[in-house]
Amino acid sequence: MNTDKNTGLILSELEKNGFEAYMVGGCVRDMIMGRVCHDTDITTNARPDEILGVFSGYKVIPTGIMHGTVTVLAEGVPFEVTTYRIDGEYTDHRRPDKVEFTSDITSDLARRDFTINAIAMDRRGSIIDPFGGKSDIEAGIIRCVGEPEKRFSEDALRIMRAVRFASQLGFTIDTPTAEAIHSMKGSLDNISRERVRDELDKLICGRDCIRVLLEYSDIITAIIPELEPCIGLDQHSPYHRYNVWEHTVRAIASAPEDDILLRRTLLFHDIGKPACMRLDETGRGHFKKHDSVGAAMTGEVMKRLRYDNSSIALSTALIANHSKKLRCRADVKRMMSVIGDELFFTLMKLKKCDNSAKNDFVIKENGFFDKLSDMGHEIIKNNECRNIRGLAISGDELVMLGYEGAEIGKMQKELLELVITEGLENTRAELLNYAEQRCSR
Repeated sequence: MNTDKNTGLILSELEKNGFEAYMVGGCVRDMIMGRVCHDTDITTNARPDEILGVFSGYKVIPTGIMHGTVTVLAEGVPFEVTTYRIDGEYTDHRRPDKVEFTSDITSDLARRDFTINAIAMDRRGSIIDPFGGKSDIEAGIIRCVGEPEKRFSEDALRIMRAVRFASQLGFTIDTPTAEAIHSMKGSLDNISRERVRDELDKLICGRDCIRVLLEYSDIITAIIPELEPCIGLDQHSPYHRYNVWEHTVRAIASAPEDDILLRRTLLFHDIGKPACMRLDETGRGHFKKHDSVGAAMTGEVMKRLRYDNSSIALSTALIANHSKKLRCRADVKRMMSVIGDELFFTLMKLKKCDNSAKNDFVIKENGFFDKLSDMGHEIIKNNECRNIRGLAISGDELVMLGYEGAEIGKMQKELLELVITEGLENTRAELLNYAEQRCSR
């Protein structure tokens, strides 16, 4: 396990000046697992002022110097270099009130969250692993360093981190850690919504998210209580083989792991079903308007979790339209007019993911969604009119014909519908002639 050039440079500079220096945390875990390491954290027995002295010739940012952390840039690459420390109390459930610097690497590793993240490695590949993290990596186990209750009371976000790692790495959470996660989930209320949101996004993009989301659904509903009625809700529908929550989870997993918009939208796509569920006289379930109700609920949840306005708009637009029936070219054009060209293709992917978690006969419909996508690409290639901007006449020309105020928009919509359904050709002469006749009536 070789370090890259810049990492080796930082470690060597500290060693040349008589200090110990190790890579630590997630980067070591990922190197042991053969995964790509994106961020490298370094720990040392050098005190913050000594770190500044060692790297006096480098660009240095004292990012968290009170807590012993200095950011050093090597050829533009940032490295957090932190003095070995022992943390004090976490009264804000996020950061220690004070830290005590130490010369003992084991004491520093003892304050970390999980054994798999409590491993240090020098530039030669030698490791310090006092808590058996390497063995836990090999066994695929997530285990707290020390008492789980203490680790989670220090920073409750570690609850989300544990389930996120389980999802990303495909690891199992050991029993004492899992028990503490379930019993202490309420403490997530103390954590900023932004931090919880970021962990949630990573969790749902994990390769093993099905198992984790089903096993730890109470953690998800602790932060999104609106999803709780979905857990175990039988849909009483011939289209569905799973309850609402398991359907949701399996739909999420059918989307590409790197498509956060699709996975996030699928997490919320049926959130409106419990509120809209009605059983008919035969006992069959119906969910009329669950798409629009779900879109409104999703908007409120995402605002609470501090998602940006663009992300909220995209997910809610997709959810509001995810159960709309599209049967022909005109329907495709109408949908492209409503949500835009790019989002139309995302909607087709969403529909396929939704279907993939239903009964087998429904999945066969996915071929039709591929045909609708092909149709959409043809419409774009041919520059076929699919929105008001594409009409051959403008609003100003309607004004010249005598249209005023709301009449202008109403006529534009009428013209667009006629063009989409091929009731009129999209030519200036034909549209002007139609609009003039309608205005004179």
